[in-house]
Amino acid sequence: MPVAPAPVLDRRSPPFRRGPVRGSAARLGGELRDEWLRLTASPLAQLRRRGLRAVPLAVGATLLVAFFHLVQHVPWGAAVTHDLGGVRADQPVWLALLRTPVSLFVPAPDLPVWGALAQVLIVFGLGELTFGIRRTLFVAYLATLAGTLAARGMVALGPDRILGIEPRLAHVFDTGPSAAVVGLVVAIAWADRAWTLMAVVWGLMIAEVAWKPNLAGREHLIGMAVVLGYAVASEAWRRGREVRAIVEWTDRRGVEVKAAR
Repeated sequence: MPVAPAPVLDRRSPPFRRGPVRGSAARLGGELRDEWLRLTASPLAQLRRRGLRAVPLAVGATLLVAFFHLVQHVPWGAAVTHDLGGVRADQPVWLALLRTPVSLFVPAPDLPVWGALAQVLIVFGLGELTFGIRRTLFVAYLATLAGTLAARGMVALGPDRILGIEPRLAHVFDTGPSAAVVGLVVAIAWADRAWTLMAVVWGLMIAEVAWKPNLAGREHLIGMAVVLGYAVASEAWRRGREVRAIVEWTDRRGVEVKAAR
C-alpha cells in the first residue's frame, strides 16, 4: 500500500500588505510622478532635440530682465528705464498701457535679480514649449495687465474697504515679471492637469497676501484669476467648436447616405 507523502510546510512569509497610510502615500507618489511627467516629458524632449533654440522667447526675456537690471543701477539708466517701463497706478491709463510691455522685463531694484532670472527662464521656457511663443506672450501680458489695471481699482477703493489700498501706493513703481510668471504657472497647470502645482501656487500666493498684505501680492492673485478664467473659457470654446464640427459632419454624412439610397 503506497504511503502518502508528508505535507510540505510553506515557510515563506505571508504576502506584504500595505497599511492605509502607506497605501495613500504610494498613490500620492504615483500621482505626483504622473503629474511631473505630464509637465516635463514633452518639453525636455524638445530641449534635448533642439537645445536653447527651442526656447528663444525664454532666452530673450531672461536677457532683457538682466539688461534692465544692469541699466537701472547706473545714473543715466534709471531715468531711461522709468520712461520706458515705469508703471504706476497714478499714471494715465494710456501711458500705463504703453509702458506695460516693457515693464514686464524691468525687475524691482530692491529684490534679488537672480530669482527673477531663474523664474523667467524656467517658466517662460516651459510655457513656450507648451503653448508656443504667441500664446505664452499673450498669457504673460494678460496677467501683467490685469494686475496693473486692478491696482487702480484698489487705490480708488481706499484702505477702508475690502481689497482697497492706501493712496500713497499709487505713486510706487509697479514693474517686474512676477505677475507674468505666476500667470503662466496657472495656465500650464491647467493645460497639463497638474492640480498639485495649481494648488501649491495658489496656496503660496494666498498665504503671502494673508501674512504680509501688499500691492504686488494682490495683483498676482488677480492676474492668476484672470488667466484661469481665460484658460477655462478658451478650452470650453475649443471643445464647443470640436463638438459642432462633429455634429455638422454627422449631419452631412446622414444627408449623403439618404441621397445614396
